Amino acid sequence: MLKDTLLYLAQNPRLRDFVVQNKLTRNVSRRFVAGEVLEDALRATRALNDRGIQVALDLLGENVAIKEEAAEAMRDYVNAIELIARTQIDANISIKLTALGLDISPQLCEEYLNTILESGREHNVFVCIDMEGSAYTEQTVALASRARERYELVGTVIQSYLYRSHDDIIKLVDQGTRIRLVKGAYQESQSVAYQEKADVDRNYVELMHILLARGNFPAIASHDEAIIDDACRFVRDHGISKSSFEFQMLYGIRRDLQDKLVKQGYNVRVYVPYGSHWYPYLMRRMAERPANLMFVVTNALR
Repeated sequence: MLKDTLLYLAQNPRLRDFVVQNKLTRNVSRRFVAGEVLEDALRATRALNDRGIQVALDLLGENVAIKEEAAEAMRDYVNAIELIARTQIDANISIKLTALGLDISPQLCEEYLNTILESGREHNVFVCIDMEGSAYTEQTVALASRARERYELVGTVIQSYLYRSHDDIIKLVDQGTRIRLVKGAYQESQSVAYQEKADVDRNYVELMHILLARGNFPAIASHDEAIIDDACRFVRDHGISKSSFEFQMLYGIRRDLQDKLVKQGYNVRVYVPYGSHWYPYLMRRMAERPANLMFVVTNALR
């Protein structure tokens, strides 16, 4: 019930305006968001790199309504790629198709996506196409699949709470597409997604095993220690190299676990969000983990 309420509030414009304009909540959001400009993300990335951790830069923002906004997002993504190349930070980028105008025109979105991927190829920077709500899953998988036919440095995200994810993973793995596996953070109906945590976790582990055994440098994105321990056992028992995959976590969450995995010799990448459109992202993070909500509430009341 709490998760559903928070995900509903993530789409509430009145609450969004209050939270975004409130100085206290803006300050607290820095626990989970690096800042509002690319330079903030650069500082966070350098600090993470100093700890032996790689980064995925994520410019926050989605569901643009006009072409000019989509073009601006495309330029911002290219700027991030160029910054990575110029500064030699250890990072790649994550992008959202609705920020590139998928709601406006799939053709326009694909044009902007190809521009970003051309820049990624030029500068040797990997681009991960993020997964959004289930209304976009079919289009995202199709666009990622077509992009992989032309570009090597591209992958996408699969959510374990969707029923369709097994078939999507088999298709993408056979194509050689890199996959970032997550549980899923959007509010979805019973007709398309598992509703119980145990079912989501079970499916996650099944999909994770497929990726670890057959995937093209998959990303296991989870803070769940039971799942991470399972992954470590699986690769050990099957003779899979630690260098053949990476664990991914979110900025501001489980720093202790990040450092522990690095010390054990695993690749660890932290997803570093930045930008002014941080409210929906923050609400989804609180919905995922009650401890995040308590952190925000207690700090906002100080």
